[in-house]
Amino acid sequence: MQVTETLAEGLKREIKVVIPKQDMEAQLNVRLADAKDKVRINGFRPGKVPVAHLKKMYGKSIMAELVNEIVRERPTQILSERGEKSATQPSVGMTEDEAEAEKILNAQADFEFTLSYEVIPPIELKSTDGLSVTREVVEVSEDEVNEQILKIAESARSFETKAGEAADGDRVTMNYLGKVDGEAFDGGAAEDAELVIGSGRFIPGFEDQLVGVKAGDEKTITVTFPSEYPAANLAGKDATFDITVKEVAAPASVEINDELASKLGIESADRLREIVRGQIESQYGNVTRQKVKRQILDQLDEMYKFDTPQGLVDAEFENIWRQINTDLQQSGKTFEDEETTEEEARAEYRKLAERRVRLGLVLSEIGEKAGVEVTEEEMQRALYAQLQQFPGQQKEILDFFRNTPGASASLRAPIFEEKVVDQLLSEINVTDKTVTKEELMAEEEGNSDSATKPAKKSASKKKAAKAETASAEGAETADEAEEAAAPKKKAASKKKAAEDSAE
Repeated sequence: MQVTETLAEGLKREIKVVIPKQDMEAQLNVRLADAKDKVRINGFRPGKVPVAHLKKMYGKSIMAELVNEIVRERPTQILSERGEKSATQPSVGMTEDEAEAEKILNAQADFEFTLSYEVIPPIELKSTDGLSVTREVVEVSEDEVNEQILKIAESARSFETKAGEAADGDRVTMNYLGKVDGEAFDGGAAEDAELVIGSGRFIPGFEDQLVGVKAGDEKTITVTFPSEYPAANLAGKDATFDITVKEVAAPASVEINDELASKLGIESADRLREIVRGQIESQYGNVTRQKVKRQILDQLDEMYKFDTPQGLVDAEFENIWRQINTDLQQSGKTFEDEETTEEEARAEYRKLAERRVRLGLVLSEIGEKAGVEVTEEEMQRALYAQLQQFPGQQKEILDFFRNTPGASASLRAPIFEEKVVDQLLSEINVTDKTVTKEELMAEEEGNSDSATKPAKKSASKKKAAKAETASAEGAETADEAEEAAAPKKKAASKKKAAEDSAE
């Protein structure tokens, strides 16, 4: 086998591989000899079929299998011998001339093919002595725990039917039918819908018009959908809702005690407090973690400057761009609405893609040198988390990860990345700083992507910034499911959210 480098331009490589026809024929003869004792052909005793006859009957098909094996296996061998790592799967080029291909299959011509790929650039790791981060920490107060428990108690409170008019805080059970321009719209109707007046679950103006209604009343409510309503066909539109009141119920008193905890499936009020405190601490901890990680990535971004494989950048950019366009489509906005142009946005997100790829390669090198590994148990937990996100589709998800090459990398990459961040945190200077929850959250909400530092902020840009990951194996999506075109602001009830929280 002759291997000749025909292109070495930046990170791009092209290799010409030639396997002489006599070598191909020799490998073919070995396989024919092996097949001689296995095939059964009428008119010949087992093992007595002439090789020439076998070659005539099966030579081309065996040679085709041999060619496929070479194309599948040799690129890895060649790159290993060259001490190179390909950023993406090498592109294999072979002759498209039918006559030439026929000669190769008949062992009458050398088998030639080319490999085109980009190499992962060598990365010389630098000392982490100069790295430092400030870890913002929020101390959870008893008042905050009590406030959250009170919200849970209120969402789980019982209601008792009343005969009078509905007042703020009462629960109204009703049927409704929504119309725009006199026509009913999808998702705008419901029966036995429950709504607590003042909860803010329905679009602005709807709940206020329920004050004073009684069981049996029929009423038409007029509202205007917010201009940024998720359903673009309803955003900013005037609408009417014909309602029939089925029941008005007053809220029972709220008490935080063991009985409340028992309703939520928890053994005691003290245990409920522990759970709620832990959830609040976890929420703040997640924000703290992301901000610390951002500091690390920003410093690594300053430390490492090198050319990135454009194949990886292109793939990463396409992930980001698909996300951004989905966000715009769901919100019914354009780039002009976001105070930018498509050209400017493309340039900006191209920079973000380059940053992600570069930092992904750096973290990969750091992790490899530090011996960071992702265990099978961690992969199984990640897979289980994926299955939980798609109830009823477990089989399809499992089949996807089993049968799709590289799919498991989407599970492994974020785990590996977080473990590398942990490794760095064990090496660098970390200073804890106590802050208020407002300070922790306010900065996070207004934070833009530090890689690109855009001058203008938009909803889609903020979402992309929050979704930033250094992994070169796929951008984290930040897509949100479009809400139903009902008067609700949120699909899940507060009671369900509270029950989920308490669990």
